[in-house]
Amino acid sequence: MRRSSGIANWEKRRKHALVFFALGDETRLLLLAKLATGEHQSISELTEGSQLSRQAVTKHLRWLQMAGIVRGVKAGRENLFQINPRQVKEVKKYLERVSAEWDSALARLQAFVEK
Repeated sequence: MRRSSGIANWEKRRKHALVFFALGDETRLLLLAKLATGEHQSISELTEGSQLSRQAVTKHLRWLQMAGIVRGVKAGRENLFQINPRQVKEVKKYLERVSAEWDSALARLQAFVEK
């Protein structure tokens, strides 16, 4: 039982690492900002106003989809994309937990130094 728990934790860490890798690119952050309206958007809409090609946008959207941050749906001949709020909430919870751990570590360090 303990072994499966370790595997589950490893898979979660791997999933989080993929999210942060996907977020570590300026173009993908730009696409997320465009998707932040909450509406489904096509590749054409996401390309609009930028110097990016449709192929480049498609490549970056694939990374965001693999990380679970964005999801796409087929609508006729087009793919429409939107942010996956569930994954964003999961990453936010993870960052809050890491932040709390750092706060605790810093508090212990401060107490040690002040003794």
